[in-house]
Amino acid sequence: MNAHVFDQAIALTATGDGQYTGATSSAYANMVGPFGGITAATVLNAVMLHPALLGEPLSLTVNFCAGLADGPFEVSAQPVRTNRSTQHWVMAITQTNAAGEAETVTTASAVTAARRETWSVDDEAMPAVPVPSEVSPYTVPSPVEWIRRYELRPIEGAIPPTWDGTGSDSRSRLWMREAVPRPLDLCGLAALADVFFPRVWLRRATRVPAGTVSMTVYFHAGSAQLAEVGHGWVLGQARAQAFRNGFFDQTALLWNEAGHLLCSSHQVVYYKE
Repeated sequence: MNAHVFDQAIALTATGDGQYTGATSSAYANMVGPFGGITAATVLNAVMLHPALLGEPLSLTVNFCAGLADGPFEVSAQPVRTNRSTQHWVMAITQTNAAGEAETVTTASAVTAARRETWSVDDEAMPAVPVPSEVSPYTVPSPVEWIRRYELRPIEGAIPPTWDGTGSDSRSRLWMREAVPRPLDLCGLAALADVFFPRVWLRRATRVPAGTVSMTVYFHAGSAQLAEVGHGWVLGQARAQAFRNGFFDQTALLWNEAGHLLCSSHQVVYYKE
């Protein structure tokens, strides 16, 4: 049985202690380099594959130094401190340039932990929205390949139908899941947290160049809870807080159909006038 296209894209081969090789996937191509979510999932996969891993991810921060060029790359993942219940990681992706020199294109860090059963509550309730069957699929033609990997059903804040500068709000809500069925896991969730198009496009209804500089995902669910989601729908909400001097921030929240918050995310994005 062939591996899912997502698993093929994040696949890594161990070459040493915390060292791996991988390659970009045309299935997740973006305007410049691969979809940021697949890059985040790849560096997280390096942590998940490491034999010294303690527990499961609590947080993941990915800094996009440059777009990955099509082709092979190397990933390093090293635990720099292991405590009784938490573990701290530093990761990086490098590629060899035309001069034969290794260049860093992505840096990242993560915290993993041994989760324990405690008192728990979601303070951020899932908004009241139509169920997925009542929402029409996203049908706007996309110039990039990666968006075809997901089934998206926008409830509000879809890509503007006309780029006329009349935008007034940056919030989007949509149902999402893999287009080809795949059980949700932590790497898949990290990728879903980056599915949202740049908020500046919605707020301005003007299509300007934009790209994520840094994103952090906070995992509120572990692998057992994500396994219960299976190939079910995830509700995503994203909005910006401020646009200023060529950068804006974006907060995202993702819930399962039962209303449990799976993760929250924050990123800073570059945009050009």
